[in-house]
Amino acid sequence: MAGYVIVRVEITDMEQYKKYIALTPATIYKFGGRFIARGGEAITLEGPEEKRRIIILEFPSLKRAEQWYHSEDYQEVRKLRAVAAVGELVAVEGV
Repeated sequence: MAGYVIVRVEITDMEQYKKYIALTPATIYKFGGRFIARGGEAITLEGPEEKRRIIILEFPSLKRAEQWYHSEDYQEVRKLRAVAAVGELVAVEGV
């Protein structure tokens, strides 16, 4: 069963964040993941207006999503995001 990672990011330093987005895909692909949505236009349908960047990742399983997040490769790249944005990541099992 697929696992999905939903990311909401408020970018505080776009130049630094660009370094992060350049390196992140390789870490995702290594775990069989792929982008479903990557910062395209978002429309708030209910609740407070969402102004953050939205990313949705799909992995072969919830376990693979978790392994990606905790991997050495991603944790190294994540350091770039930590100084360029405030993010929330949630992993959820698909149906």
